[in-house]
Amino acid sequence: MIKFQHVSKSFDGKKVLDEVSGRFEQGRVNLVIGASGTGKSVLIKCIVGLIHADQGSISFDGSEFISGPSKRTVRVRREIGMLFQGGALFDSKNVEENVIFPLDILTDMPQDAKLDRVNFCLQRVGLSNANKKMPSELSGGMQKRVGVARAIVNNSKYLFCDEPTSGLDARTGLLIDELIQELTYEYNITTTIVTHDMNTVVSMGDNILFLEKGKNTWEGTSADIFHVDVAALKDFLFASKLMRMAKTQV
Repeated sequence: MIKFQHVSKSFDGKKVLDEVSGRFEQGRVNLVIGASGTGKSVLIKCIVGLIHADQGSISFDGSEFISGPSKRTVRVRREIGMLFQGGALFDSKNVEENVIFPLDILTDMPQDAKLDRVNFCLQRVGLSNANKKMPSELSGGMQKRVGVARAIVNNSKYLFCDEPTSGLDARTGLLIDELIQELTYEYNITTTIVTHDMNTVVSMGDNILFLEKGKNTWEGTSADIFHVDVAALKDFLFASKLMRMAKTQV
């Protein structure tokens, strides 16, 4: 479980996060939603240590992360997997080289053990025998699957996904959502997804954090998100519904 309390962050005098508190639960799909510019990505970057929060505390499984002992911080970072928007694959590396990359920089595993782990992860995401393909040879959905394989190759305890269905058609997006959900439950991962996709919200929202103007305005599940009386959340859901309808008509 990841807990964060009173996390704040400002840039050039503008407060982007304003004492945000919450938790991401283990073995569940945790979502961070909200309109553009509400601080979703900044919150995740603060939690994983890519940005230093101005104030607040962040803990992984009961141990303080950022301000904790350096060895603990390094160990936690090795247990974090990241799925970036668009996949963020290295264009000059083939699939195998992309997936093995975290093992090369974070472990001292023998090469044959690394390859075994890479092959297992590629098989798990449905990409067996794709090792030597280049990213340019893959569809958008396949690139996201490679990104998922790379994110879990180091036996990640914590998985962070930034808009994993962005740029994908509805069917492919659902397949990526299902894959992330399956891996979360199967390996008891603490999974956190930043998303605008209402399909993801409706089908995967075990725990949802709604940010509005840098504040945690609502927290709940997909089962009750459409039955709350929070004006900003209602506006966000309505706008998201209209966007989804427009996309289906294109």
